[in-house]
Amino acid sequence: MKDLPEVAPSFVAIAHSIVWCTVATVAPNGEPRTRVLHPIWEWTGAELTGWVASSPLSPKAAHLHHEDRVSCTYWAPSQDTCTADARASWVSDPGELEDVWHRLASAPEPLGYDPSLIPAWESPASDHFGALRLDPHRLRVMPARVLAGEGEVLRWSRSVE
Repeated sequence: MKDLPEVAPSFVAIAHSIVWCTVATVAPNGEPRTRVLHPIWEWTGAELTGWVASSPLSPKAAHLHHEDRVSCTYWAPSQDTCTADARASWVSDPGELEDVWHRLASAPEPLGYDPSLIPAWESPASDHFGALRLDPHRLRVMPARVLAGEGEVLRWSRSVE
């Protein structure tokens, strides 16, 4: 097991090169559900946080109300993979929603995008626009070269309450 500063930069590099990930949630009836999302990850050197635009009116919102833990997995045809298991929480402060909106809009392509391209998301104040904060408690990074016997799988975790 590595320390977060040893794993997070590699995780962000692979995640941001792939851009889209499969995110698993658990429905209130206990069934797993997956969908493809577009998180942006920020590594401060001490803390890793993910940001996702989503509708608070979606089925995902009910899933997260039931169970706030998610699993985000990235895969590239080159066989680079990485996974973040995290707690997801809805951003409720209007100023923070605006910050997430601008974070998404100002990130370089292909990572960044204009959230207003989604018809129901006219602005950060739209009832249909929401933002999720992802706080990881486990990371796994496996560059393709590991399959060839070069390097190692990087793992980090902290206890979850």
